[in-house]
Amino acid sequence: MAGNSFGQLFRITTFGESHGEAIGVIIDGCPAQLPVDLEYIQSELDKRRPGQSKITTQRKESDTVQILSGVFEGKTTGTPIAMLIPNEDQRSKDYSHNVDVFRPSHADYTYLTKYGIRDHRGGGRSSARETAARVAAGAIAKLLLKTQGIDIVAHVSSVGRINAPNIEINNAQEFIDEREKNIVRCADPATAEEMIAHIDAVRKSGDTVGGKVTCFIKNCPVGLGEPVFDKLHADLGKAMLSINAVHGFEYGSGFEGSEMNGSEHNDLFVKNSNNEIMTRTNFSGGIQGGISNGMPIEFRVAFKPVATIMQSQPTVDSQGNEAEISGKGRHDPCVVPRAVPIVEAMAALVIADHWLRNRNSFVEVKG
Repeated sequence: MAGNSFGQLFRITTFGESHGEAIGVIIDGCPAQLPVDLEYIQSELDKRRPGQSKITTQRKESDTVQILSGVFEGKTTGTPIAMLIPNEDQRSKDYSHNVDVFRPSHADYTYLTKYGIRDHRGGGRSSARETAARVAAGAIAKLLLKTQGIDIVAHVSSVGRINAPNIEINNAQEFIDEREKNIVRCADPATAEEMIAHIDAVRKSGDTVGGKVTCFIKNCPVGLGEPVFDKLHADLGKAMLSINAVHGFEYGSGFEGSEMNGSEHNDLFVKNSNNEIMTRTNFSGGIQGGISNGMPIEFRVAFKPVATIMQSQPTVDSQGNEAEISGKGRHDPCVVPRAVPIVEAMAALVIADHWLRNRNSFVEVKG
């Protein structure tokens, strides 16, 4: 199986299955002497872990991370960093009913057809459990970016048809503090209450609902990204679309920009009070020509409704015979509250990789 690694200079490889002994990640390319805050890494994992509220899956995993290599006396050594997260609450019997039956909108059929074998216990590698490893790696990337003053923050901006108003971020930590005051992780308190009530109602009916996560990258320097195949927004899009249940990605004005005239959409350049070049508007979402322009990077990620629902549905088995299936076990009625740290982590991995790639973009000749 290919496709388990991500990034060029800041490169990660994840391993493990949903109901195996553990999941984990190896980070290659992290610079030496970066202070590693284990409490911070764990706090990021705590935001993603299951069982944290009534609107998430009730699987009980502490997601306690262990650093096996690459860190000495609290700092990175420049060698590969290996992190392990044991699985503690597997209930494989919850999946005994679908050993030979394909779950609608899951990877069961495609996985079995491609590899001739599949792990029916939660989907194996195709399970969203794998994203815990990404969050652990993303926390290291975030620590690296913080040394450069770069902040990455996200929140749930919609659930179903409930949309939060546009929010301006002045202070990243204050934004996070406001977001963490509610279990849906929406930075607008009034909208959060509506979202929680809607998710709870959908859960009680045995159904699921989708939503969107909006992410902001603050203080990103000018020059990250390449102008052809490795455009910054292209790599961000790939990163986001690699997350389980993601069905859409847009940055800046997104699809709404297609309805505007060029005279409305163009971001005009000006100088600010610090004599720095910036733009009056930010329809470009902080990226022009595939390269960051110094404005805040903003993008949105759309998540489909969770495919496992607690209702009976028609399907077929591996022989093509008609069958019926109903969800069992512990599943999220809406994935977006737990997806916030995953979106941030994948964004951090992209920005960290491009920041390292950009450090020697050109030779400045003096004199």
